[in-house]
Amino acid sequence: MPVISKKGLKMPESPIRKLVPYAENAKKNGVHVFHLNIGQPDIKTPQVALDAVKNNSIETLSYARSEGSEEYRTKLSKYYQKNEINVSEKDLIITTGGSEALLFTIGSITDPDDEIIIPEPFYANYNGFSTASGVKVVPVNSKFEDNFALPKIEEFEKLITEKTKAILICNPGNPTGYLYSKEEIEKLKKIVLKHDLFLIADEVYREFTYDGLKHTSVLSIEGLENNAIVIDSVSKRYSMCGARIGCIVSKNEEFIKTAIKFAQARLSPPTYALIASEAALDTPQSYFDEVIEEYVERRNTLTQELEKIEGVSVAKPKGAFYCVVQLPVKDTDHFAQWILEKFNSNNQTIMVAPASGFYSTEGEGKNQVRIAYVLNKKDLIRSVEILKEALETYPN
Repeated sequence: MPVISKKGLKMPESPIRKLVPYAENAKKNGVHVFHLNIGQPDIKTPQVALDAVKNNSIETLSYARSEGSEEYRTKLSKYYQKNEINVSEKDLIITTGGSEALLFTIGSITDPDDEIIIPEPFYANYNGFSTASGVKVVPVNSKFEDNFALPKIEEFEKLITEKTKAILICNPGNPTGYLYSKEEIEKLKKIVLKHDLFLIADEVYREFTYDGLKHTSVLSIEGLENNAIVIDSVSKRYSMCGARIGCIVSKNEEFIKTAIKFAQARLSPPTYALIASEAALDTPQSYFDEVIEEYVERRNTLTQELEKIEGVSVAKPKGAFYCVVQLPVKDTDHFAQWILEKFNSNNQTIMVAPASGFYSTEGEGKNQVRIAYVLNKKDLIRSVEILKEALETYPN
C-alpha cells in the first residue's frame, strides 16, 4: 500500500474545525448549536463590496496578475499610509487569504528544519503552515495570569539558535485578544536586529482595538524596514471571510522578489474577490465605528456573564474578538466534544474551541477554551447559560 508522508501525518488537526462532525450530528438530532468556536463574524459585509461584484460588466473571467492588480495594490497602499505605514504598491503582494500570505512568507525565509519563535497560545494554523514547510515552531509561553502579555525578552533569547529565522506575533492576538503595545514592539525590534531575524506580524485584526488603545504596526517602527513583514487580510476587517483575499507587506525588496515567485507558481488570486476587496476600501469610517462599538458591548457582555460562573476565569481581551477562558475541568477537548454529543439545554448547546490546540507545548491549555464573541448579545448570554448548566452536569 502506498505510504503517506511523515509531513502529512504530522499535520495537526484544526482545534477550531475538528469538532464539526459532532456539531453536525447534534444539528441532525434537532439541537441548535451556538457557534462560539470560529471567528466568522455575523456583521454584514459592506454593501459597496457586494455591489462591485453584482454590477460589474466582466465578460471573460480572466487571470489577475500574480501579485494582484496594480490598481488594488495602489489603493491598498494608501490605506496603509493613512494608518502610518509608509509603503507603496511595490511593497505589496496580494494573496489568497492571510493563510497563503503566511505560507509564502515561511517558504521565502526558511529552509527545512529552520525555526520560528512564536508566543503561545497562538493561531493554530501557524503549526500547520510550519509543518507544511518543514519548519519547527519554538514556543515561548505567555501566561494567562498576565493576560498573555509579551514574555520577557530573556525568554526569547534562551530559544534563539543558528536555525532561528523569525519571530512571529499576532497583533491583536488570536486566540487571546491581547494587544501588544508600542513598547513591546520596540523590545522585539531590539532582539530581531541583534540576531538579524525577521519579525512577522499577523495584523488582520488591526481595526479591532478597544478601551482607547491604538494598534502599533511593526512597519511603523523606524529601523525595521529590512526585518518587518506584515500579514493582512480582508476577512475580518470587512467581514469578508469567504473572499479569501490577503496580502504580504514588506519594505524588504529581496523578500518581496522571492515571495512573488511563490505567487507566480500558484498563478493568481481570485478575480471577483479582488474586485470586492478593492471596492471595500471605500467603506466609510462610520462602518468601523459601529462595528467596534458592537464588539466592545459583546466583549463586556460575555466576560461579565462568564465571571458569574464559579470556577471560571477570563483573560480580558483588548482587541480582535476572542477571549481565552479557564474552566473548572481537566480536559476541555473532552468537555467540548461531550457538550455536543451528550448535552443540550432545551435542545440548545454550544460549540467552543479547546485551547490546547493553540499551544505547541504538550499539556498546555488543557483547562482552557477559546470563545469567539461573534454572536449578538442575546445569543452570547444564552450561550453562557448553557455553559453554566453543562459545567454543573459534566461528569468529569
